[in-house]
Amino acid sequence: MDGTEEEDGAVDVGARLRALRTQHGLSQRELAERAGVPHGQVSMVETGRSSPTVASLRKILSGLGLSMAEFFDTGPADPPSPFVPADRLRDLTPLLGRRGAGRITLRQAGDARAHGLQILHETYAPGADTGETMLEHRGAEGGVITRGRIELTVGEETRILRTGDAYLFDSRQPHRFRNPGPEEAEIVSACTPPWL
Repeated sequence: MDGTEEEDGAVDVGARLRALRTQHGLSQRELAERAGVPHGQVSMVETGRSSPTVASLRKILSGLGLSMAEFFDTGPADPPSPFVPADRLRDLTPLLGRRGAGRITLRQAGDARAHGLQILHETYAPGADTGETMLEHRGAEGGVITRGRIELTVGEETRILRTGDAYLFDSRQPHRFRNPGPEEAEIVSACTPPWL
Protein backbone atom coordinates (compact mmCIF):
# COMPACT_ATOMS: atom_id res chain seq x y z
CA MET A 1 0.00 0.00 0.00
CA ASP A 2 1.41 3.41 -0.98
CA GLY A 3 -0.14 5.35 1.91
CA THR A 4 -2.98 6.71 -0.21
CA GLU A 5 -5.38 3.86 0.55
CA GLU A 6 -7.12 3.33 3.86
CA GLU A 7 -7.46 -0.16 5.36
CA ASP A 8 -10.97 -0.68 3.90
CA GLY A 9 -9.60 -0.05 0.38
CA ALA A 10 -11.00 3.49 0.12
CA VAL A 11 -8.67 6.16 -1.21
CA ASP A 12 -7.36 8.70 1.31
CA VAL A 13 -8.14 11.78 -0.80
CA GLY A 14 -5.78 14.12 1.06
CA ALA A 15 -2.80 11.75 0.98
CA ARG A 16 -3.42 10.88 -2.69
CA LEU A 17 -3.66 14.55 -3.67
CA ARG A 18 -0.46 15.39 -1.78
CA ALA A 19 1.41 12.46 -3.41
CA LEU A 20 0.28 13.42 -6.92
CA ARG A 21 1.02 17.13 -6.37
CA THR A 22 4.52 16.25 -5.15
CA GLN A 23 5.02 13.84 -8.07
CA HIS A 24 4.19 16.74 -10.43
CA GLY A 25 6.73 18.96 -8.61
CA LEU A 26 4.15 21.55 -7.54
CA SER A 27 3.69 23.45 -4.31
CA GLN A 28 0.19 23.80 -2.88
CA ARG A 29 0.11 27.40 -4.07
CA GLU A 30 1.20 26.45 -7.62
CA LEU A 31 -1.48 23.76 -7.84
CA ALA A 32 -4.13 26.17 -6.52
CA GLU A 33 -3.13 28.77 -9.12
CA ARG A 34 -3.22 26.22 -11.95
CA ALA A 35 -6.65 24.97 -10.85
CA GLY A 36 -8.09 28.41 -10.10
CA VAL A 37 -8.94 27.62 -6.48
CA PRO A 38 -7.92 29.31 -3.21
CA HIS A 39 -4.55 28.11 -1.85
CA GLY A 40 -6.20 27.21 1.45
CA GLN A 41 -8.54 24.77 -0.29
CA VAL A 42 -5.68 22.54 -1.45
CA SER A 43 -4.11 22.65 2.01
CA MET A 44 -7.40 21.80 3.77
CA VAL A 45 -8.03 18.80 1.48
CA GLU A 46 -4.48 17.46 1.84
CA THR A 47 -4.53 17.68 5.63
CA GLY A 48 -7.99 16.13 5.89
CA ARG A 49 -9.57 19.25 7.40
CA SER A 50 -12.00 19.45 4.48
CA SER A 51 -13.74 16.80 2.41
CA PRO A 52 -14.08 18.20 -1.12
CA THR A 53 -17.25 18.02 -3.19
CA VAL A 54 -17.01 16.21 -6.50
CA ALA A 55 -17.06 19.58 -8.30
CA SER A 56 -14.26 21.10 -6.19
CA LEU A 57 -12.07 17.99 -6.43
CA ARG A 58 -12.55 17.94 -10.22
CA LYS A 59 -11.42 21.57 -10.32
CA ILE A 60 -8.32 20.87 -8.21
CA LEU A 61 -7.44 17.84 -10.35
CA SER A 62 -7.68 19.96 -13.50
CA GLY A 63 -4.50 21.67 -12.25
CA LEU A 64 -2.76 18.29 -12.45
CA GLY A 65 -4.35 17.33 -15.78
CA LEU A 66 -6.08 14.35 -14.16
CA SER A 67 -9.61 13.01 -14.39
CA MET A 68 -11.53 11.79 -11.34
CA ALA A 69 -11.23 8.21 -12.60
CA GLU A 70 -7.44 8.51 -12.81
CA PHE A 71 -7.28 10.04 -9.34
CA PHE A 72 -9.21 7.19 -7.71
CA ASP A 73 -7.66 4.38 -9.76
CA THR A 74 -4.72 3.28 -7.62
CA GLY A 75 -4.48 -0.25 -9.01
CA PRO A 76 -2.09 -1.49 -11.66
CA ALA A 77 -2.84 -0.40 -15.22
CA ASP A 78 -4.56 -2.93 -17.44
CA PRO A 79 -2.46 -4.14 -20.35
CA PRO A 80 -3.56 -2.52 -23.63
CA SER A 81 -6.33 -4.56 -25.23
CA PRO A 82 -9.46 -3.79 -27.21
CA PHE A 83 -11.40 -6.19 -24.93
CA VAL A 84 -12.58 -5.49 -21.37
CA PRO A 85 -13.90 -8.49 -19.42
CA ALA A 86 -16.79 -7.77 -17.05
CA ASP A 87 -14.58 -8.26 -13.98
CA ARG A 88 -12.14 -5.59 -15.27
CA LEU A 89 -14.67 -2.74 -15.55
CA ARG A 90 -13.49 0.12 -13.30
CA ASP A 91 -15.86 0.94 -10.44
CA LEU A 92 -16.44 4.71 -10.51
CA THR A 93 -19.32 4.62 -8.03
CA PRO A 94 -17.29 6.39 -5.28
CA LEU A 95 -16.98 9.42 -7.59
CA LEU A 96 -20.70 10.09 -7.13
CA GLY A 97 -20.08 11.12 -3.52
CA ARG A 98 -23.39 11.53 -1.73
CA ARG A 99 -25.39 11.48 -4.99
CA GLY A 100 -27.33 8.23 -5.07
CA ALA A 101 -25.14 6.75 -2.32
CA GLY A 102 -25.53 2.97 -2.37
CA ARG A 103 -28.29 3.14 -4.99
CA ILE A 104 -26.42 3.91 -8.22
CA THR A 105 -23.40 2.07 -9.62
CA LEU A 106 -21.10 3.24 -12.41
CA ARG A 107 -18.57 0.93 -14.06
CA GLN A 108 -16.25 2.16 -16.82
CA ALA A 109 -14.86 0.22 -19.77
CA GLY A 110 -11.10 0.71 -20.16
CA ASP A 111 -9.06 3.91 -20.09
CA ALA A 112 -11.52 6.69 -20.98
CA ARG A 113 -8.90 9.43 -21.02
CA ALA A 114 -6.63 7.60 -23.47
CA HIS A 115 -9.52 7.25 -25.92
CA GLY A 116 -11.33 10.54 -25.24
CA LEU A 117 -14.51 8.51 -24.71
CA GLN A 118 -16.07 7.26 -21.50
CA ILE A 119 -18.29 4.17 -21.76
CA LEU A 120 -20.26 3.32 -18.63
CA HIS A 121 -22.45 0.48 -17.42
CA GLU A 122 -24.87 2.18 -15.00
CA THR A 123 -27.43 0.65 -12.63
CA TYR A 124 -30.12 2.50 -10.67
CA ALA A 125 -32.01 0.87 -7.78
CA PRO A 126 -35.75 1.65 -7.53
CA GLY A 127 -36.07 5.32 -6.54
CA ALA A 128 -32.37 6.08 -7.17
CA ASP A 129 -31.80 9.66 -8.29
CA THR A 130 -28.73 11.68 -9.28
CA GLY A 131 -30.18 14.48 -7.13
CA GLU A 132 -32.20 17.66 -7.22
CA THR A 133 -29.06 19.61 -8.14
CA MET A 134 -28.83 18.98 -11.85
CA LEU A 135 -25.62 17.68 -13.43
CA GLU A 136 -23.78 19.88 -15.94
CA HIS A 137 -20.42 19.34 -17.61
CA ARG A 138 -18.63 19.93 -20.90
CA GLY A 139 -19.28 17.40 -23.63
CA ALA A 140 -21.97 15.23 -25.14
CA GLU A 141 -23.51 12.08 -23.74
CA GLY A 142 -25.85 9.40 -24.89
CA GLY A 143 -27.04 6.00 -23.87
CA VAL A 144 -29.48 3.14 -24.27
CA ILE A 145 -31.78 1.86 -21.52
CA THR A 146 -31.07 -1.87 -21.43
CA ARG A 147 -33.42 -2.75 -18.56
CA GLY A 148 -36.17 -1.02 -16.57
CA ARG A 149 -37.22 2.62 -16.78
CA ILE A 150 -35.34 5.90 -16.34
CA GLU A 151 -36.84 9.35 -15.93
CA LEU A 152 -34.45 11.72 -17.70
CA THR A 153 -34.67 15.48 -17.37
CA VAL A 154 -32.65 17.59 -19.82
CA GLY A 155 -33.17 21.32 -19.44
CA GLU A 156 -36.93 21.85 -19.17
CA GLU A 157 -37.89 18.50 -20.75
CA THR A 158 -38.61 15.31 -18.80
CA ARG A 159 -39.32 11.89 -20.30
CA ILE A 160 -39.69 8.34 -19.06
CA LEU A 161 -37.41 6.09 -21.12
CA ARG A 162 -38.01 2.34 -21.23
CA THR A 163 -35.92 -0.66 -22.29
CA GLY A 164 -34.62 -0.02 -25.80
CA ASP A 165 -35.14 3.76 -25.68
CA ALA A 166 -32.09 5.99 -26.07
CA TYR A 167 -30.95 9.58 -25.43
CA LEU A 168 -28.29 11.93 -26.78
CA PHE A 169 -27.69 15.55 -25.67
CA ASP A 170 -25.19 18.33 -24.97
CA SER A 171 -24.02 17.73 -21.38
CA ARG A 172 -23.79 21.46 -20.69
CA GLN A 173 -27.59 21.38 -20.41
CA PRO A 174 -28.63 20.69 -16.81
CA HIS A 175 -29.69 17.05 -16.52
CA ARG A 176 -30.87 14.47 -14.00
CA PHE A 177 -31.47 10.70 -14.00
CA ARG A 178 -34.05 8.97 -11.76
CA ASN A 179 -35.46 5.46 -11.59
CA PRO A 180 -39.24 5.82 -11.04
CA GLY A 181 -39.92 2.08 -11.43
CA PRO A 182 -40.19 -0.83 -8.99
CA GLU A 183 -37.23 -2.70 -10.55
CA GLU A 184 -33.57 -1.94 -11.09
CA ALA A 185 -32.81 0.07 -14.24
CA GLU A 186 -29.70 -0.34 -16.35
CA ILE A 187 -28.07 1.95 -18.92
CA VAL A 188 -25.09 1.59 -21.22
CA SER A 189 -23.87 5.13 -21.85
CA ALA A 190 -21.06 7.08 -23.46
CA CYS A 191 -19.67 10.55 -22.80
CA THR A 192 -17.08 12.53 -24.72
CA PRO A 193 -14.88 13.97 -23.46
CA PRO A 194 -14.88 11.78 -20.33
CA TRP A 195 -16.70 13.42 -17.44
CA LEU A 196 -15.54 11.43 -14.40
